[in-house]
Amino acid sequence: MEWLRLASSRRRAQRLELGVVADEGRLLSAKTCNRVLAAVSSFYEFLIASERYAGRDNPIVKKVDQAAARVPDRYRPPLMNAGRQQPVRRVLRVKTVESVPRPMPDVVYRALADELRTRRDLALLEVMWEGGLRPGEVLGLRMEDVSYGRRRVTVRKRDDHPRGVQQKSRRDRVVDLHEGRALTALNTYVMHERPTDVDSPWLFLVGGRGQRRAEPLGYDALVRMFARAAERAGVRDAWLTPHSLRHTHATRMFEGGMRELTLMTRLGHATPDSMKIYTRVSDPEVVKDYRQAIGERDT
Repeated sequence: MEWLRLASSRRRAQRLELGVVADEGRLLSAKTCNRVLAAVSSFYEFLIASERYAGRDNPIVKKVDQAAARVPDRYRPPLMNAGRQQPVRRVLRVKTVESVPRPMPDVVYRALADELRTRRDLALLEVMWEGGLRPGEVLGLRMEDVSYGRRRVTVRKRDDHPRGVQQKSRRDRVVDLHEGRALTALNTYVMHERPTDVDSPWLFLVGGRGQRRAEPLGYDALVRMFARAAERAGVRDAWLTPHSLRHTHATRMFEGGMRELTLMTRLGHATPDSMKIYTRVSDPEVVKDYRQAIGERDT
């Protein structure tokens, strides 16, 4: 545990994040340390099951989590005849803070959009804001994935992006864009700015006249563009990252009345538990009960 808390991360930090910096780089976060311990625990379980660690117990001790067992909305097995699962927790773990996403106010988003200097950058932000796409998903779009007639984009799992861009979800999904801004920005970029003298299937390419012209855009370019726009707009903050556009979309859709399971499908989440971070931000039932408790009536 001491080694994990003092080990430095080998990954390159995003330029907008604030992290604890050691002599050799950023320190591992608490959640990363817990994922490492979970992997070690799973490895010992494999050794025990394959009788390569016979007669000994898993050194990562687990105990029944009585507090989690009392939570009424905890995830249950989908099959009626499935055995009842007892929640467990590892004794050796780092305490973490369950933070809630911070949706981007409209005034901040408009300030960012006004500081963008290319049609490509505006199209990137509009697709993430209107469709809730992850940075890897929007950078991994191809020309064939955009359907202007049906007003939708198709997010596909690919591993062949030249800049190492990958989609987190392993499921392909269709994302409708009916608000009228994202597809308009995409069409304007493709018709008036995207290089036409190259035969590249990727949608977002490097422009200008440099050596990297017409190459697919990568993570670093997106983060730099976002950071510079935030700096020029005077709204730069540690929590304001390209991924915050996805949180903004999810919160906006949930507050607008979209059901959790429908929003889960739209965002590409695998389980309903992933949606709880957005329901904690603004739950209409909580607001309704609160107003009733203080004596207010619905107007």
